[in-house]
Amino acid sequence: MSTARAERLVNLVLALLSTRQYLTAERIRSIVPGYVDATSDEAFARMFERDKAELRELGIPLETGRASAFDPVEGYRIARRDYELGDVELAPDEAAAVGLAVRLWDSPDLTGQAQSALVKLRAAGVEVDENAATPVEPRVHADPAFGPLLSAVQQGRVVRFDYRRSSSPERRERTVEPWGVVSWRARWYLVGHDRDRDAPRCFRLSRITGPVRPLGRAGAVTRPEDVNLLEFVAGVDGADREPQPVMRARLWLAEGRAAGIRRHATLVGRRTVADIDGDVVDIDLWNQESAADWIAGYGPDALVLEPDVLAKAVVDRWERVMQGESR
Repeated sequence: MSTARAERLVNLVLALLSTRQYLTAERIRSIVPGYVDATSDEAFARMFERDKAELRELGIPLETGRASAFDPVEGYRIARRDYELGDVELAPDEAAAVGLAVRLWDSPDLTGQAQSALVKLRAAGVEVDENAATPVEPRVHADPAFGPLLSAVQQGRVVRFDYRRSSSPERRERTVEPWGVVSWRARWYLVGHDRDRDAPRCFRLSRITGPVRPLGRAGAVTRPEDVNLLEFVAGVDGADREPQPVMRARLWLAEGRAAGIRRHATLVGRRTVADIDGDVVDIDLWNQESAADWIAGYGPDALVLEPDVLAKAVVDRWERVMQGESR
């Protein structure tokens, strides 16, 4: 969106919020900066229609009506009761969870968005302590390509990037119609239509090298309704498959917790640990180091029963976190 159009939309929203009466199109044209540039009535009509559609797409409730029963021309306004955010009330534990979520993303792009959300909550009167101490410090690492690809998915734009296959150091340029970005077994993947192969494919974000370059116009890509992105990455419908799992682990999960692990595990029994009821599950793992990081992030809700080498790796990560907090 151009700067001029963005400023015009902001001015339009302010004008429609500031009035209790319905403003006709002609009245809006005369008082809202930006519309005076329209060279004709037809040009203004097209500009105003695009702006109304843009506001509705942004979720801004645009009302239409007449100032009085004797007014033959419809006007527009934005009702504050529908536009403004209601009172935000968070319990202390909920506020602590928000603060923890702000520290979750290990990505400059997403960290900025999380901080912006924090500022908005504080402006609404909700005090959130983002430095509160927690037993385990979870982190979600996002590869450099994550932000540009997510933006391309939201905009429906084709992307081009250099990609390295696991079996070769060679890099090849790929042109992809992106459908979505999903996480599978502690890794991020892009799913979309590969124009070079003329087939659906998925790409691990950590193997994308260099910048992600958007191509063409926004709205050119539409995700097929019958595609399940997570199933596709997991190996269904011809996706690029990962190597065979290197180990099978048995874990105890606190009842009703660790949903991310449960999604990929098989329930095999019940067990009580330290007076806490839970489930025993089996799960296939592809990489011991990344699996230990993943499981440690669930803290006391996940306990490795077998194998011992994985259990020790998880405990080692917990100890390092506790040592860091004690300094």
